[in-house]
Amino acid sequence: MRAAKNRHLVKKVVAAAMAVGVVPVIGMAGTANAQDKNVPYTKATEENPVVETPLEDGRLIVSVWSDSMEIEVPNIVQKPADPNAAAPVSYLINGAGGGEDSATWQAQSDVKEFMSDKQAWTVTPIGGAFSYYTDWRKHDPNVQTRFATETDKPMAFETYLAKELPDAFEKQYNTNGRRALSAISMTATSVLTIAENHPGRFQFVGSYSGCAETSTPAGHAFIEIVTGMRGGANLDNMWGPYPGEGWVNNDPVAQAPKFVQQKKDGTLPAIYVSTGNGLPGPHESLDNWRIRNNIPALANQAIVGGVIEAATNYCTANLGRRFNELEIPAKFNFKPAGTHSWGYWQDDLHDSWPMLAEAVEA
Repeated sequence: MRAAKNRHLVKKVVAAAMAVGVVPVIGMAGTANAQDKNVPYTKATEENPVVETPLEDGRLIVSVWSDSMEIEVPNIVQKPADPNAAAPVSYLINGAGGGEDSATWQAQSDVKEFMSDKQAWTVTPIGGAFSYYTDWRKHDPNVQTRFATETDKPMAFETYLAKELPDAFEKQYNTNGRRALSAISMTATSVLTIAENHPGRFQFVGSYSGCAETSTPAGHAFIEIVTGMRGGANLDNMWGPYPGEGWVNNDPVAQAPKFVQQKKDGTLPAIYVSTGNGLPGPHESLDNWRIRNNIPALANQAIVGGVIEAATNYCTANLGRRFNELEIPAKFNFKPAGTHSWGYWQDDLHDSWPMLAEAVEA
């Protein structure tokens, strides 16, 4: 009964969010959202797998060819404070829109200013909206992202994030071989799964406001609405029929024993997990620069974002209990207030930095 109620709650929450308004997906045919606008870049190819396009402000768009998807992926790259010295890489991932809309780290946070004096590369892939940044079983041409229409290969963003992007980028640039993987919302679930499946690959994992469940009724309902209803996907193409093995295999709570083994092997990353509780906090105000004195936008953030964050709080509590049972060390930041919105994710970026920097030797 409780599982059914939770599933119903998640459906109501995300449906409400969709009704308020979703930013249209921006086409990625040779442009990438680098800040608050689209800019042209040169695409990588199979023959030329890493192609750099400098931006006027010193950042780069680095296009990387994905063998698994047979398509290129643009990445917004910010150099470390001293690009001549070896530095770790912070792979900072967008949420449900995949950076194909205006809901990006570059447009909605102070990442550019915050990282300007840090000795770390910052790399943010652009693309993969609604993909859950996972490896799909079958190609689905109906998902609302160019990676569903410009290639007939199944989306394989776990492979891209865990293998293809780090291998290609770190071969080309001056890095120290250590890396972090952090994400928000939808993708905050995925980064935990990626870390579980690829021991030793990342030394830090940051999960900000994610629902770290996929095989439970509530977790499935969240994915069904975000990737199925909003993204247009047939979820059987992602992990197979639900319930099923594919859903369990991609559930960070169910697969938490993999972290136990990593703890024994000495490959366990530093783990930072955060969530608000849905109550209005310091970023629910008209003078928030993202709100721009817009009362309907404030109401949307406070009400819809509040209920969504209450749901992620529920999932995060389940993850925390499982980690506690298995004695998996992690920092859980249960905030006394906060909605599902960018002001709090910017706070997470700042709050987790000391832990990230220590783990990757920045």
